[in-house]
Amino acid sequence: MAKTLNVPLIGTRRPRSPDGTVRALRHPGGLGPLALVAAAFVLAQLVLVRPGMGLGWDETVYVSQVSPHAPAAFFSAPRARGVPLLVAPVAAWSSSTPLLRIYLALLSGLGLFVALRVWRGLFPVRVVALAGGLFATLWVTLFYGPQAMPNYWVAIGALVCVGCFLRAQTGGRDRVALWGTGLGAALMAWMRPPDAVWVTLPLLVLAVAAPRWRRARPLLALVGGLLAGAAEWIVEAYVSYGGLGQRLSDGSRIQGGLGWNIAVGDQMRSLGGRVLCRPCNGGMPNPVVMTWWFVLPLIAALGLVIAIRARRPAPTLLLLACATTAGIPYLFMIGYAAPRFLLPLYALAAIPVADALVHLVTARGGRWRPVLVTLVAAGLAGHLAVQFAVLQATVRRTTDSHHGWAVTAAALHRLGVRPPCALTGHQSVPIAFYAGCSSVATGGHNANATAAGIARSARRMPVAVVTVPGAEPPGYARAWAPHRAGDVDVYVSPGAGNRTS
Repeated sequence: MAKTLNVPLIGTRRPRSPDGTVRALRHPGGLGPLALVAAAFVLAQLVLVRPGMGLGWDETVYVSQVSPHAPAAFFSAPRARGVPLLVAPVAAWSSSTPLLRIYLALLSGLGLFVALRVWRGLFPVRVVALAGGLFATLWVTLFYGPQAMPNYWVAIGALVCVGCFLRAQTGGRDRVALWGTGLGAALMAWMRPPDAVWVTLPLLVLAVAAPRWRRARPLLALVGGLLAGAAEWIVEAYVSYGGLGQRLSDGSRIQGGLGWNIAVGDQMRSLGGRVLCRPCNGGMPNPVVMTWWFVLPLIAALGLVIAIRARRPAPTLLLLACATTAGIPYLFMIGYAAPRFLLPLYALAAIPVADALVHLVTARGGRWRPVLVTLVAAGLAGHLAVQFAVLQATVRRTTDSHHGWAVTAAALHRLGVRPPCALTGHQSVPIAFYAGCSSVATGGHNANATAAGIARSARRMPVAVVTVPGAEPPGYARAWAPHRAGDVDVYVSPGAGNRTS
């Protein structure tokens, strides 16, 4: 018989039990459904996203930190070193993007299984499996699961941290739950420290302010995990960015200045497959594409009502509270949108949503039950069709974009711009990685050089300026030879052609 877990209620009447606690399921079910969901997630990534998609702009920055293929790109203030360390086992010795994609797909499937495993016993296994399926079939989850990006891993860390925090509130000495709380928090902070603070804010408030939740061990595990995950980021702030306050300030500036800014409309525009909506203008996607986004909070609220009526509100309330704080900065405090920003929100909200859907199709409903089952099944089928349609279009568009960078890099090689070399200008960061060059900039978020410094570099190695067609190059490059490379213009420094073979 599985161990009974007692979790205190949050702000609700205690159930009629001798010790006034909410009990976990005594027979939580097997792990087979969770493993099946994780395996299907891996397979879907490999089939639908395709390992040969190429690396995106942000991915080239992260991978270049550990890859011998190209010099490390400028690492701006908001970024953290979690992703470079995550990809290092492959990227440190291989420049194969398909191999890296396969590795990340397998790792993301394992991460999903572990995160779902934490919730087995807090909810029925069929609810947890359905939640995993709902989260794993979102186009944004499938798209970013095999990518060298941090947001999916913040979502996994959030599920692990919140679930283990609940388990650690038994008042006993559950070391696995305590370690899970700390490791989940550390994973989030390792990837994106500010996101980790937002996700865990309700946990910190409960552990400090709510008497029934005020236990030293879970609080120490939570705070210790956050500090352990963010330690390198904090130390680097003082070593390279002028201090923690300066790094936070620079990060805010790079993201357009964090403050009150309603970005709900921007996130809606990104639902159609815009991986970065900055500036976020243009029309809204088809209403069919956005429907799930409006239905999600309604079903999550229904899940909360069901949990309260069943006298087990604590897990659902905590999930929704952490989901809300995870979404606040990206819905109300930033001037642009990327759908990946809300992955932690989706992961946490998926369990209450799944709980509500399971209740709808299994509860006694008399003559209405067949109607509810039909509506839920039809809704899920339509939802999957929309998600896969958006994913297919996004993958195709992204693959074409990445291929364009590879074409430009190949053209630069033919012009003699080969390592050691440097690129600056339009989209120089990803193109430089593809070409094996350094990327330099005299302005903007990635400023790391001066015009005089670039001109001096051109005397000892090939340097190229990339511009949109017809644009004027900077003054130091106006005498350089112009060429067309793919869909951009490049101005190549004198002497680079001598390296052509």
